[in-house]
Amino acid sequence: MTRLFGGGCPCCEQRGLPRSGESVGSRRGFFAAAVGVAAAVVAPPALAQGAIQAGGAPRVLRVRRQVVGDSFSGVYWRDGRYDRDALRQLDMVFRDLSAAELTPMDPRLFDVMSTVARTLDSDETYEVVSGYRTPETNARNAGRSRRVSTVSLHMSGMAADCRLPGRQGLGLARVASELQLGGVGLYTRDGFVHLDCGPVRRW
Repeated sequence: MTRLFGGGCPCCEQRGLPRSGESVGSRRGFFAAAVGVAAAVVAPPALAQGAIQAGGAPRVLRVRRQVVGDSFSGVYWRDGRYDRDALRQLDMVFRDLSAAELTPMDPRLFDVMSTVARTLDSDETYEVVSGYRTPETNARNAGRSRRVSTVSLHMSGMAADCRLPGRQGLGLARVASELQLGGVGLYTRDGFVHLDCGPVRRW
């Protein structure tokens, strides 16, 4: 029987992506590279789109940043467009704390998180362990742990490590994986789940 989670991220292990310390360039450029080397694991478009659109209803997200306590709770998408003020607030919550630097997060990450919470019928607030990482922060983390990818989508504002109170990590990861909206990593020892809006994969 194949394990649902286990091993490294196949996307991050591919060659051709920027290494730690190299210029990552634009978020779109980095994402294009990731998609190019992982086309075989991209989700069926109909499933992913159908899960997120949900009839065009307003999209809500509740997040709280671990350690500093910054938070956002409310609508970030309505009437067919993202709310710029809400996105700016979310960029602050997901900022790189160690470098005191923020970047425009990819709003599709918020779609992933919102959809997972809605599928679980949860109105709890996500605890965000890690959001955006500068290349320097990511390189430092990768030097401390082999489990940190040197080409992490955290550097492109496309990933978050998080918890959802009242939900076990495995259950959260399974639901996210079934939705096929992006990457899902289960870190049981650290007590969080990695979610991203990149190619569909799991580890």
